[in-house]
Amino acid sequence: MQKWIWQRKNWTEFRWQDGLILPKTRLIHKKMGVILGQSQCTLDIENWFIENLVRELGASFAIENESLNGSLIYASLAESFEIKGGQSCRKDTYYENLGNLIFDLLNNTELPLTFERLMQWHQWLFSTPQGKSQDLHVGELRRPGTIMQVVSGSADYLNIHFEAPPRNGLEEQLKAFIEWFNDSRTDVLLDPLLRAAITHLWFVTMHPFEDGNGRMTRLLTHLALAQVDPSSIRCYAMSPIIFVRRESYYEILERSQKGHTDITGWLVWFLDTLDESLEVTLKHIQPVLLKNQFWQKNANLDLHENQREVLDYLIDKSAKGHESEVSAAEYQKIAKVSKATATRHLTDLLDKGCLIKLERGGRSTRYQLSC
Repeated sequence: MQKWIWQRKNWTEFRWQDGLILPKTRLIHKKMGVILGQSQCTLDIENWFIENLVRELGASFAIENESLNGSLIYASLAESFEIKGGQSCRKDTYYENLGNLIFDLLNNTELPLTFERLMQWHQWLFSTPQGKSQDLHVGELRRPGTIMQVVSGSADYLNIHFEAPPRNGLEEQLKAFIEWFNDSRTDVLLDPLLRAAITHLWFVTMHPFEDGNGRMTRLLTHLALAQVDPSSIRCYAMSPIIFVRRESYYEILERSQKGHTDITGWLVWFLDTLDESLEVTLKHIQPVLLKNQFWQKNANLDLHENQREVLDYLIDKSAKGHESEVSAAEYQKIAKVSKATATRHLTDLLDKGCLIKLERGGRSTRYQLSC
């Protein structure tokens, strides 16, 4: 009986329904283009890039109930990518190795994937004393004779969610995957977004390692997405959305790995998750763009620090779709100034054209951002 997808002949000859997939890929490509264009206008794109990588790595580990030190990984990544302004932290070999891994992944997107490169990534991923003490085969395929299963429940009511292919023949399977990964990059008939989704499902189904298969899968997915566009990948992080949706993540993987070779359901889930990660980025970019535009327009104005603080607050509100309005009492609270100072500052902003007075009547006069 064929319970698992890998038991089917030619199981990696995946199929899908274009009518359900193509509208999603077109929309995502469009959003990636928008993000790429808008990100060029941000003031601190390099540190934003590092912050996204920290979020990506942290969430990928969190999916497996593992944690990372945010300050250490930020410092390591900033050093690896030679970005100034990184946080100064003590040296830590493990975090330096994670920095080496991500640098190799993103700085060498043109290099072919090789068996040796994968094994090096795995070694860097488990270069901790804890990893070595777990008697894991690090930087090697899982040991012969082992049965890899994903289970839940108790010994009496064991629920097997997934069983990986046997160890015998794993080298040939991994070789076939690596060849496909390298060859498919120039396949004009395969949308690169679908290539990333297939990479994810194919590799995690092989489960080639004793541990770290999920994280290695998401690293390879990140590489595939970086090969779609090495610039836009700096601006978004997919793993935080997978973490939020991890229950449905495991459910769709289980259904896909037990199903037939029509992987439309998996592709829809993957593309929807990627789309949501792009939406998060677009929402993040919008206030940055508005601030840049506003302050470029008003670069020569002599403003008090409190005035700038309140204007930034109003820009953020506007970017989130809220009314960019403020009263004297609200100004007083935000800027932590007296009522007289708030009134004087608002009058000055009105005179300089930063705000307009709303003619609504009532006891409390309100002011709105002028752009």
